[in-house]
Amino acid sequence: MAKNSYSFTVGDFECLVISDGDFAIQHDEIFTNAPLPQVEQLLGKHGLKPGGIATQVTCLLVRTGQKLVLLDTGFGPDFEPGVGKLVENLEAEGIKPVDIDIVILSHAHIDHMGGNTDSEGKPAFPNARYVISKGDWEFWTQESNLATLKEDSLKQAQIASVRKNLLPIQDRFDIVDYETEILPGIKATAAPGHTPGHMALAISSGNEQLLCTFDIIHYPFQLEQPDWYFVGDIIPERAALTRRQVLTKVATDKILVWAGHFPFPGLGHIIKDGEVWSWQPIEP
Repeated sequence: MAKNSYSFTVGDFECLVISDGDFAIQHDEIFTNAPLPQVEQLLGKHGLKPGGIATQVTCLLVRTGQKLVLLDTGFGPDFEPGVGKLVENLEAEGIKPVDIDIVILSHAHIDHMGGNTDSEGKPAFPNARYVISKGDWEFWTQESNLATLKEDSLKQAQIASVRKNLLPIQDRFDIVDYETEILPGIKATAAPGHTPGHMALAISSGNEQLLCTFDIIHYPFQLEQPDWYFVGDIIPERAALTRRQVLTKVATDKILVWAGHFPFPGLGHIIKDGEVWSWQPIEP
């Protein structure tokens, strides 16, 4: 049976990884600048066969003692059957949408903010303030920028998500700059490239730290090829630079990482051996 939640602590903060489900990306679509034989060789090294590569979608709930904070909202209810399970899985843990005080969005891609509203277009977390970076807000709220998105199967769904899950509830948003302490112990960290305003979140309490990397990196096998461009990267060169910078920091400082698309629950450490990074998961 698939696990839908995993609890852990960061100092005095109580954290809960919540599954939104999973979907698949075809192996020949994951990277845009890598020769397909090399991609298949890398996948085979990690026991993965050509075809659909399972991609987890998870969100993180943080109880700070003062606020109940949700990081990202998943796909929402209207994408495909395998995803959109966030609210259902929260409620299974006794957490109702009305309990959420703050929703922090790492960026405005559909799999991270599609659950901002319900099927009727109403705020899914009616008592929450929503937080997003200034860079992503400025990009996604301009129609001229939406026109520049890559022509792929997700483009129209992404644009529809912006019009449903961002613009109609804009009065609920707080727009923040990088390095802003959103609330005590949770800080916005610069991580642009995947989207123009993509951000990581540094969580700290007591002497413990967690870095939520979101879409800086999508799969453990990608650690071996950080310069390969992920299909969803809007500014791929900048995304690759961000990836190297963040991987270097978390490996050097031995910081606990939560990576929302890694195999559930996406918690672990990134280790560097010579010039190669690898993933050391915390098993649920």
